[in-house]
Amino acid sequence: MFENIPAEQIKYIFENTDDAVCVVSSTGVLLECNPSAEKLFGIPAKKEIKIWEAIPFIEGNDDLVQLFIDAVAQKLTSQEAVVDYVKDDGSVHNLHVRMTFFREPLTAYLIVITDLTRLIQVRSAFARYTSPDIADYVLTTSEGQKRGGQTQGVTILMSDLRGFTALATTMSAQRLISLLNHYFEQMVSVIEKYHGTVIEFLGDGIFVVFGAPRELTDHADCAVRCAVEMQNAMTSVNEWNRGNGYPDLEMGIGINSGNVVVGNIGSEKKMKYGCMGSPVNTAGRLEGLTIGGQVLVTENTRRLLNGNLNYVSEGKFLPKGSADELKYYEVSGIDGITLVHNSGEITWIDDNEECTFFFLKEKTVVEKEHYGKIFKHSADKRYAMFSADIGLDDHQNILICRNGERKYAKVISRDKDGFRICFTSVTQGS
Repeated sequence: MFENIPAEQIKYIFENTDDAVCVVSSTGVLLECNPSAEKLFGIPAKKEIKIWEAIPFIEGNDDLVQLFIDAVAQKLTSQEAVVDYVKDDGSVHNLHVRMTFFREPLTAYLIVITDLTRLIQVRSAFARYTSPDIADYVLTTSEGQKRGGQTQGVTILMSDLRGFTALATTMSAQRLISLLNHYFEQMVSVIEKYHGTVIEFLGDGIFVVFGAPRELTDHADCAVRCAVEMQNAMTSVNEWNRGNGYPDLEMGIGINSGNVVVGNIGSEKKMKYGCMGSPVNTAGRLEGLTIGGQVLVTENTRRLLNGNLNYVSEGKFLPKGSADELKYYEVSGIDGITLVHNSGEITWIDDNEECTFFFLKEKTVVEKEHYGKIFKHSADKRYAMFSADIGLDDHQNILICRNGERKYAKVISRDKDGFRICFTSVTQGS
C-alpha cells in the first residue's frame, strides 16, 4: 500500500499524527490502529475486533456504526462523512471520517478520522464574538488572517435606539444588559436573514454592512428589506419588554451605499475586520436625522435598488465634509414589505404652556437657555407643535424643560405656525 515510502517514515507518521488512523480488513476487522485511534475509541492494543464493535452502543452513535457497516458490506471504494460520536463518558465528538479501499498489496480499508470538535467549538465561539461571515472569512480564506483591505461597493446600515442614553441612567446594569441582549438577539436574527454582516455593536447601535465580506449583487435591496423588517420586529421586542417590566424602545435606521475599504485593520497581535470610508460616515449622519420608527435611505442607495421603493417623504442634508447636499427618502416599504407603524393622520389636542429649551450638540446640552411654547400635542403625546424665540433647523435636537420634566425632542419640519417636533425620551427633573 505504501511501498514507495520508507517504512520508518510511515511508522513515524502513523504513530504521531493527531488524526486517528486505522487499517481494516475487507470484513471490517481492525488490523492496525495508531495511538490517536486507540485513545479516541478506547481500543485495547492489538485486540482483533470489528471496527464497529469498538464504538460504544450508545444513542447517537448509529450514524457512525452504519457508515462502517455500509462501506464493508457494499465494498465501497471510498466513503466520506461528518458524523457525531458519543464516548462512554457521554462527551460528544464531531468526526470527519474518510475511508479508502485498496486491493494491492493488501485488500483493506485505510480509515482516517479527524476530530473536528475543538475546531467547531472555536469557530462557533468566534462567530458569536464577530459574525458568521467574518468568522468564515478569517478561518477559510487566505486573506482572512492578513492585514490589508480592498475597495468594494457595499450598502451600510446604521441603527440606534432613540433616547437610550437617558433611559440607561435609570436602570441597573443587569436589567440594562438583559434589555439590550433581547433587542440585539431579535435584530441580528433579521440581519442574518438578509445576509448582512454585523461589524460591531456601538453601545445600543448596530453597524451592519451588506456586500462584504460576502459579496452580494443586490446589497442595496437586502439592506432596505432588512431595515423594514427590523422596524417591524420592534413590535415583538416591545411586547416582550412590557411583559418583563421594561419600557418600550424606538429605533432609527439610516442606510447609504458606496465604495468603502473593507479588510483587516490593526497590528499583527490584534486585528479586527473593519469597514471605512465616507459612505460609512454618511450612513451614520443620516441615522442621526431619524426619529423612532423611521428608515431613511440616501439617493445613492435608491439608485441601486432593483425593487420598488415606497416612501412617504424626501429631503436633503449636507454630509460632513461634502460641498453638496444629498437627497434622502423616508421609507414606507419595499416590494410588498410595509412598515407596520405608518398609521396616517395625527390627532392634535390644543395645548398652551410656555417652557424653556436648550440646543443639543451631538449629545451635549448647550448651556444657553431659550424660550418656547407647546401649543398643540398629539393624542399619544409623541408629537407636538412648538413655537420658539429663535429659529430651529430641521432635525435639530433640543431639550425641553417644563412641569418638572426634561423632554428630548427632534425638529421634524417647519409649519406656518411653528415647528413640528417629535419627543424622543422623557426624564423626570429634580
